[in-house]
Amino acid sequence: MAVRPSRLTARAFALSLLAVCLAGCASKDSTTYDERDPFEPVNRVIFNINDLADRIVFRQAAYSYELFVPSLARRGVNNFFSNLGTVRDMVNNFLQGKPRRGLSDAARFGLNTTLGWGGLFDPATDAGLAKHNEDFGQTLGVWGLPPGPYLMLPLLGPQTTRSTVGFVVDRQYSLLFNYNNNDVRTRLLILNIVRIRANLLFLNEQLDRAYDPYVFVRDAILQRRRFLRYDGRVPPETNKLEEGLDDVSFDDDEEF
Repeated sequence: MAVRPSRLTARAFALSLLAVCLAGCASKDSTTYDERDPFEPVNRVIFNINDLADRIVFRQAAYSYELFVPSLARRGVNNFFSNLGTVRDMVNNFLQGKPRRGLSDAARFGLNTTLGWGGLFDPATDAGLAKHNEDFGQTLGVWGLPPGPYLMLPLLGPQTTRSTVGFVVDRQYSLLFNYNNNDVRTRLLILNIVRIRANLLFLNEQLDRAYDPYVFVRDAILQRRRFLRYDGRVPPETNKLEEGLDDVSFDDDEEF
């Protein structure tokens, strides 16, 4: 059974890695200055580079993946990578002072790794062990570090400064990134990128309809980071750099 994270978290996540495959063309004229995005001119250039890479490489690979890989196999691949990410969730829940959630993550990882055949199946969800979504960027927020400016990174896509630092830290103990067989690790990383892009194919239409896809993605990501920072319980007034749009709508997708 596939992992089913909370609806808003899953919807918001749907754009976090669409950074490698942004659709549409961004408006070149920015009429208003957004203090959350002081590097907008450079970010827009990188946005367009990501879009070009997507159209040439990633989108085509995703179409082939959906066409030739059976849905049951794709579900198992999603479960496998989601299970690997549970280690990140566990570590950051403990660092954020949430021991109960951290222990739940540890039990979830153990159950899915053993009875779930290395994570290909998801008996933990049926056992009532919820999937969380924590990273070191959120941990830094809990510790009091502000999010900082919005960044559009080559291929990796939209982030805040804080979440970029968190991304680097989380990779230091990632089971996938630290696997000692280079050939296998490279193949798994490629598979992960392709399956994520395939999961996001349905978003192309929403981006194509957006008046300014760059702004659409930026506001959605800032909303997502704020939502995750507060575990869905966003206070009515937060720092301006953490504010995003509350009316952006996405479809469900698996967690990374």
